[in-house]
Amino acid sequence: MKNQIRVRFAPSPTGPLHMGGVRTALYNYLFALKMKGQFILRIEDTDQSRYIEGAEEYILNSLDWCGLKFHEGPHLKGEYGPYRQSERKELYKLYVDKLIASGKAYYAFDSEQELDEMRVNLKKAGVQSPQYNHISRQTMKNSLTLPVEEVDKKLSNNEPHVIRIKMPRNQTIKFQDKIRGWVSFNTNHLDDKVLYKSDGMPTYHLANVVDDHLMKISHVIRGEEWLPSAPLHVFLYQSFGWEKQMPQFAHLPLILNPEGDGKLSKRDGDRLGFPIFPILWKNKKTNVNIEGYKEKGFLPEAFINMLVFLGWNPGNAQEIFSMDELIKEFTLERVGKSGSRYSYQKTKWFNQQHLRLKSNQEIRDKTTFSKDFKKSEEYILKVIELVKERCTFFEDVIKESNYLFTAPDDYNSVAVEKKWNKETVSHLISLKSKFISSKDFTKNNIEVIFKDYLELSQVGFGQVMPGLRISITGKMQGPSMFSVMELLGLHEVISRIDKAIETLGNG
Repeated sequence: MKNQIRVRFAPSPTGPLHMGGVRTALYNYLFALKMKGQFILRIEDTDQSRYIEGAEEYILNSLDWCGLKFHEGPHLKGEYGPYRQSERKELYKLYVDKLIASGKAYYAFDSEQELDEMRVNLKKAGVQSPQYNHISRQTMKNSLTLPVEEVDKKLSNNEPHVIRIKMPRNQTIKFQDKIRGWVSFNTNHLDDKVLYKSDGMPTYHLANVVDDHLMKISHVIRGEEWLPSAPLHVFLYQSFGWEKQMPQFAHLPLILNPEGDGKLSKRDGDRLGFPIFPILWKNKKTNVNIEGYKEKGFLPEAFINMLVFLGWNPGNAQEIFSMDELIKEFTLERVGKSGSRYSYQKTKWFNQQHLRLKSNQEIRDKTTFSKDFKKSEEYILKVIELVKERCTFFEDVIKESNYLFTAPDDYNSVAVEKKWNKETVSHLISLKSKFISSKDFTKNNIEVIFKDYLELSQVGFGQVMPGLRISITGKMQGPSMFSVMELLGLHEVISRIDKAIETLGNG
């Protein structure tokens, strides 16, 4: 289809997928589906020295947990494959040869020692950031300085070499970024990057541009860290004569650490105690397992909801979104230029909000109650309804509801010290008799009985309710006591009041 939106997420299988990578995938996914386009996965594994076994599978599993589904990829069919760059090796050689033939690239035979010497000499000459560029290449061992016969001989003898782009001198390369507007670079500040390595594999730069062109990628949405590479990529499109087919670029802002003074890293997670990866990463080399958001109890929809706000905003006060709502509302125009601080507390808040949206049955299906709790399923669902507003994770449902299954054996010591006294016991005894005489022990009637007692006794809410809550739950906080009491039933409420008075005494 002409002008179809096609975007790609192109991770390298060099380790676990950082949450920043997930955000890049998410923005590509939302944009593609909003525009009724295609979302492609491409594995960029040209750097075989950094390849880590299991990383590709981890990437797929992570994105699957997040609910990000691809239209094409190495695990799917597609007319633009293969989708692993290691399987496209011969293809890149054809294109780098075209650059050589057109004079846009050249062979370089410099050894590592010679490159090091070049950098040292440039630093001695006052160059702060030594580069292999339009000036330094004139003194190096390459096909621009060596006689043609010598170059041919070196190539025929398979002498180690790389192929570098020939970056022109003092030209302006500019492009329009969908997030940052017009961006321009002067080629005097750019080096002659390696396009083809001595091991016969392309670098990221060449493979990236060739694949994006051949796969008809319409938009390249990637992290800010790739912005310095963009002028080279634009120049490669120009060098191949593909200017009219060049994708639109959108460079996403950084995700910052909680202090806002640097890019979010695994070190920040280790230091402050929060996960950086979406799911469990099992390092087969070190046998070290690192838990992700999934293992910490986060819902994927909450993780995604949090992540989308690290760079994008909807333009209104809404914060809680389903994936379908995000697809409908997402636009690149509302992605900011500045980095966004990560907050673990806010991440937990998102999880709390999404947990509340779950039905009682959904929460029941994810929660394992003790077999010692001899209660009906109907009762358990009512318990969940009562406590879920106070829960951040599924496991909190158990912590918050224990007293609804068994009477408290101990009581909050601070609460007892502050709120338990002779007057408290007197109020409880009086209330108990009123509860017993009630023929309708429902939450509404319990509330009426309680408020009538306060009015007749001319006492305040705070003089009576804390003692009642302590006696029944052992705590100072929780859901509505009238709802709790209805669920427990009259007999259990009276039993717990009696037990508290017997245990705690008359103050």
